Amino acid sequence: MANESAQHPREELRHFLRTRRARLGPADVGMPVTGRRRTPGLRREEVAVLAGVGVSWYTWLEQGRDITVSTEVLDSIADVLRLSRPERAHLYLLAGLNPPPALEVSGVEVTPEVRQLLDAWGRRPAVVRDRYWNVLAYNDMARAVFGYDGTAHNCLITYFTSPRYLAMDERWATEAPAVVAAYRADAALFPGDPEFRRVVADLASASAEFAELWERHEVGVPVQAVNALRHPEAGDLFFDATTLTVADHPDWSLVLYNPQPATDTATRLDRLSRLRLADSA
Repeated sequence: MANESAQHPREELRHFLRTRRARLGPADVGMPVTGRRRTPGLRREEVAVLAGVGVSWYTWLEQGRDITVSTEVLDSIADVLRLSRPERAHLYLLAGLNPPPALEVSGVEVTPEVRQLLDAWGRRPAVVRDRYWNVLAYNDMARAVFGYDGTAHNCLITYFTSPRYLAMDERWATEAPAVVAAYRADAALFPGDPEFRRVVADLASASAEFAELWERHEVGVPVQAVNALRHPEAGDLFFDATTLTVADHPDWSLVLYNPQPATDTATRLDRLSRLRLADSA
């Protein structure tokens, strides 16, 4: 038999708000403690006052009634109840709204666990990028294949400016519109974000092809794509690129490049790896 809360999100919303309210006391939110309290936690009227909403309205919300809820009000209630980022997203979903986009946490280092995952991909390229497609980390094979040299890189800019991609002119021209459409879809999740605007402006001034495609205003979700480039030593390489979200950092993506079947990319990668080992010996 299905779980009742799974069938009735409003009932789960009622339970969720009650438990979040119960874990806080007046002192936790800067209110004076007066008299004995029969039950632990904040009272409904206290939450309502602190959130700037009517007591009756908040009572109806906590009772799971079918009322109209705005994002502004949910944010106020989440602030009062000291909800964490996952709890805030959960509140939105229970109330029937899309959760707010995850905030970019600047200055966060790529964890050793993620770096170990990159290295475990072995003789296959793997990178971690942020929401702007800036490359945060990569393994040794990604360094060799894409020509990373320790300086800052952005996957979108690399795709439109690297001679390795542009050398595959027919394949590049076929894939480029989908790449731009996927980037516009990502940027649309964060309207007004200046970093997206900066990436687009910088690339538009450097690539007329990108500027023309961006003006089309096409939007598309990222799909598993074929990534093709011409390496100066290994020759033509074809990858199936799969993008995964890093659970602890939803604004990071792990991109794994696997040699496309029916090509000799795997053999060429092995040869490139042996060349690198010989050069470092």
